[in-house]
Amino acid sequence: MTTNEHGQQVGDEVPEWTARTPPGPVTLAGRYVRLEALAAEHAEPLFEALCGPDDAPLWTYRPTDPPTDVAGMARVVAETAASPDTVTLAIVPLDTGRAAGMATYYRVDPQHGTIEVAGVIYARSLQRTRAATEAIHLMACHAFEELGYRRFEWKCDSLNEPSARAARRLGFTYEGRFRHHMVIKGRNRDTDWFSITDTEWPAVRGRNERWLDPANFEDDGTQRTRLSALVADAPA
Repeated sequence: MTTNEHGQQVGDEVPEWTARTPPGPVTLAGRYVRLEALAAEHAEPLFEALCGPDDAPLWTYRPTDPPTDVAGMARVVAETAASPDTVTLAIVPLDTGRAAGMATYYRVDPQHGTIEVAGVIYARSLQRTRAATEAIHLMACHAFEELGYRRFEWKCDSLNEPSARAARRLGFTYEGRFRHHMVIKGRNRDTDWFSITDTEWPAVRGRNERWLDPANFEDDGTQRTRLSALVADAPA
């Protein structure tokens, strides 16, 4: 903070700031996963990955229930891909080549440089994998380093503890709770807010890349150092 000519504390200047470009359809490729613009060809693999008989819990905190057939998923894909204010990416693990999840650039504010990752849903086969971590890492890289945004947000239902754990593990900082924020499926939703800022991003990126490095894994895939441990060891 600095002090203005009236003796009031004001925020630091952001030199030469200009509005950023909104995200567009993009392909983001890493060691373990590829993210590509959601399209009709993803409907069938996404239905198989996310809508099995035991997959209803994956949809508990989402605003809609799971589609009951491929045609229903095709409608979800078409409506989501056509949204004018968001960009949704299909998450395709490289070891299978088939979409196993989705994530969306949401609530994009180019004027102030804020962007949210939302609507994240992973198949059980994708959860707790290197591909799952790398997917969000790639989206953050794109937002900060290619689009030049200042703030990358994550929000979740306050009762969705797995989502909150994932946010903390990925380096997001908890900021607080919006009470009575939404009504979802006829129920109250309090929303927890998390973020990474551009000043925090270099350290977060370093931890993520250290964890994702193949040298961090045994031949059987066992991780040598947990990402949560790297986050816990980070300076306050």
